[in-house]
Amino acid sequence: MTEEVFREDAYTQTCPATVIAITERGGLILDRTVFYPTGGGQPGDAGRLTLADGRELAIATTVYDADKITIVHVPAEGQALPAVGEPVTCAIDWSRRFKLMRAHTGLHLLCSLVKFPVTGGQVGEAEGRLDFDIPDGTPDKDALTAQLNALIAANHPVSHRWITDEEMAARPELIRTMSVKPPMGRGRVRLVAIGDVDLQPCGGTHVRATGDVGKATVTKIEKKGAINRRIRVEFA
Repeated sequence: MTEEVFREDAYTQTCPATVIAITERGGLILDRTVFYPTGGGQPGDAGRLTLADGRELAIATTVYDADKITIVHVPAEGQALPAVGEPVTCAIDWSRRFKLMRAHTGLHLLCSLVKFPVTGGQVGEAEGRLDFDIPDGTPDKDALTAQLNALIAANHPVSHRWITDEEMAARPELIRTMSVKPPMGRGRVRLVAIGDVDLQPCGGTHVRATGDVGKATVTKIEKKGAINRRIRVEFA
């Protein structure tokens, strides 16, 4: 199994690694990585691998294999692949990743303010959105914007810890997202805490403190069904 360096420190941008397998489609599996694979509404990382001879291999995206466990680095087309056993140096597109980290943390803050079940979501570089089942009424977007920026300005620390599958099963109230369940079956689940503001299972990458999120603006609240409301947030 690949060592997930990004899971313990999302600010690590590079790491040495070794190619341990190549999939039938030409995807690269490494013994360790800083590349986050697509999941939980957050896109997979892009970047590059530097080979022992100095050649650079562009990585277009990172995904999970069909087993939902194995991390696959997908090279851009038309490149010669390294051999199994070859050492490489991983480097993510940090500018893009940091934008995604800011947006992901910002959406957790939105969750803390809109206390209804989340039915979907997407993390983008400049915008994110969450869908909520809200039985009565629609939140005021200007009020939400003000509340979001107050939480950001308070610079709450963002941290994580691990709990067992059994502990997670005993605390179902922590699960906010109905469409994406926390990965169970590996023995432990990662919780992301934002000060005393928010606590929920999440495998994504986040900033170290809410001040790094930057300015947030709720740009639109859309009606997507009888009770479903889609809230879009821009991050500057």
